[in-house]
Amino acid sequence: MSAKKAHNGSAAETEAAFYDALNRADLEALMALWAEDDEIVCVHPGGPRLIGHAAIRASWAAILEHGGLHIMPSQLHETHTLMSSVHTVIEGGTAATGEPAHLVATNVYAKTPRGWRIVLHHVSIAPGPAPVDTNAQILH
Repeated sequence: MSAKKAHNGSAAETEAAFYDALNRADLEALMALWAEDDEIVCVHPGGPRLIGHAAIRASWAAILEHGGLHIMPSQLHETHTLMSSVHTVIEGGTAATGEPAHLVATNVYAKTPRGWRIVLHHVSIAPGPAPVDTNAQILH
């Protein structure tokens, strides 16, 4: 899904475009999904709070310089109003050791004149094994 299409879609479509851009290491598509407001915030696992486009762009550029992240979000919990949507997801991936890893992410979206945009992305390292979603469907 292109970032342009996500601009006019739902918060869920913007989120799908966000993870797609991360997995493709597409910095331009990724940054196009953020709100134009310079009060946007990003916190990477174990990292400082980054505020504004310049700091957030620089952090993603460094993270993506070696390629995509291969993150699969799951177990969405969504709370929304007409103008905002708060999503928490489990981000599944692989640790540097090759072991399966999971993170907990909070993504906050605001409805802007240009569509749903990211205003906050905050990720934490989750303790213990990945939680099992008993409602998940297994696709083969």
